[in-house]
Amino acid sequence: MKIAVACDGTQVSQHFGHCEGFTIYTIENKQIAGKEFFQNPGHRPGFLPVFLHEKGANVVISGGMGGGAIDLFNEKGIEVVVGACGDCEVNVKNYIDGSLKSTESVCHQHQHAHECGNH
Repeated sequence: MKIAVACDGTQVSQHFGHCEGFTIYTIENKQIAGKEFFQNPGHRPGFLPVFLHEKGANVVISGGMGGGAIDLFNEKGIEVVVGACGDCEVNVKNYIDGSLKSTESVCHQHQHAHECGNH
């Protein structure tokens, strides 16, 4: 399994499309077996879901994400978890153990700022 986290440094990005990049964690036997960072190749409609699908992502974790991106991920069979905040690796471990749940928070506009936990 591969889990992609939209991140700014070591923190979960609160805006998926405008994150610094994506850390993709490889999970084996419910443990993090490896990780790789990819710079955000640019925010344009429909591109990032294809990009992460091509990287093998099965799950995407972010703070906030637009409904169009969520729909595209769902069409590709990729689970989306939104409403996450804090350290990327902690969120991945919480997902693995079943304690990270999506808030179903959908961003409806691009002129917004999220505060951690306030979606």
